[in-house]
Amino acid sequence: MVGESGSGKTTLARTIAGLVDLHAGTMEMKGAPLSGRIEDRSFEARRRLQYIHQLPDLALNPRQRVREIVGRPLAKFGGLRGAAAEARLRELMRDVELPEAFLDRVPGALSGGQKQRVCIARALAAEPGLLICDEATSALDPLVEESVIKLLLRLMAERPLTMLFITHNLLLTRRFAHEVVVMQGGRIVEEGPASRIFQAPQQAYTGKLLDSTPLMERGWLEARL
Repeated sequence: MVGESGSGKTTLARTIAGLVDLHAGTMEMKGAPLSGRIEDRSFEARRRLQYIHQLPDLALNPRQRVREIVGRPLAKFGGLRGAAAEARLRELMRDVELPEAFLDRVPGALSGGQKQRVCIARALAAEPGLLICDEATSALDPLVEESVIKLLLRLMAERPLTMLFITHNLLLTRRFAHEVVVMQGGRIVEEGPASRIFQAPQQAYTGKLLDSTPLMERGWLEARL
């Protein structure tokens, strides 16, 4: 999902996640109605839909150790405790490419990229079917962002997992997406396969977004001017 700042991407994502009230319309997940209120959703619906925020510092409890942060959904959604929970915690650390010793660290002892990997591990602990990534890499420096993107691509290839990836970075979208939704002014103005959106956009706004995306090519700026 792409669009300029203020286009409504995060509001729509939070509505899907049940964090913002749905004022009109309906939602479905796997063909079943999805309540706009998270309190009214079934246990299974809450498990299957997980959310990764843009800023991990705001999403992690600074007083809890990583094993508590990631262990909570294991207990809540999987009923795992004791040795079974510990084994799964270590497996999740390997899944997000963090050392198992980090289980005993608090968020303040981690870098920004490591914190976001903890957020990903926490989401994966619920075994979701849909993972909403709300600008999940935009607060990271380019090298760390690249490593997290590669991690997400690997997870998507290895698991039966759908990702709704929200970003204003069209170069990233070109690498990442199978389907693209373009938002402007709180409305979806274009949607379709990524190949068609990038090669033959139907809306002038989409073309403007593509034309304003910097490319690492000689003469790009001169050609645009």
